[in-house]
Amino acid sequence: MNILSFFKRKREEPNDMKFLIVGLGNIGDEYEGTRHNIGFRVVDALAKSAGARFEDKRYGFVAKTRVKNAELVLLKPSTYMNLSGNAVRYWMQQEKILPQNLLVVADDLSLPVGTLRMKPGGSAAGHNGLKHIAQILGSEAYNRLRFGIGNEFPRGAQVDFVLGRFDAEDEKAVDEKVPTACEAIKAFALSGMQFAMNHYNGRSSEGRAKLV
Repeated sequence: MNILSFFKRKREEPNDMKFLIVGLGNIGDEYEGTRHNIGFRVVDALAKSAGARFEDKRYGFVAKTRVKNAELVLLKPSTYMNLSGNAVRYWMQQEKILPQNLLVVADDLSLPVGTLRMKPGGSAAGHNGLKHIAQILGSEAYNRLRFGIGNEFPRGAQVDFVLGRFDAEDEKAVDEKVPTACEAIKAFALSGMQFAMNHYNGRSSEGRAKLV
């Protein structure tokens, strides 16, 4: 992956306890609260729970916080969804993030509303943000947290659906699962992807795992 060659050229060592957590979405008031912006919503909640504030920086809005001995760099790209990889590459280089310490939070049409799915890689499944990140990094082998938004839309209405807002029932389900997504991110940083997958994939917000 090109990121590692960057560290070699700069003669800099990445920090194995620093993580880049990227919430995908589109900037602008017209996109706020839409299904496609669930990544923004999750990292916003994570920052708020830690008392961290986002700052407007190059390619995105960035906040930093710590969970025990792990440093989390939270990123909301300002590049719009289909150019998300530019922001990811820049902040991986800027913060010297190892490829295995990247986690991308994105919406998923194939999962029921509120269902969480941690994965260490895989295809973009038509998601333009994930597709561009893979293109820029030269690999689909990067960690992601998929947040289900459902797929209750008629043929040909996918764009309107993902850029639309949740109805009252789905909003309640999403609101209940956002804190669980935040816990899953912390579990990933402290205990690894396998632990996070075992304890958070498809689980409800009840019975959260103890981080080790």
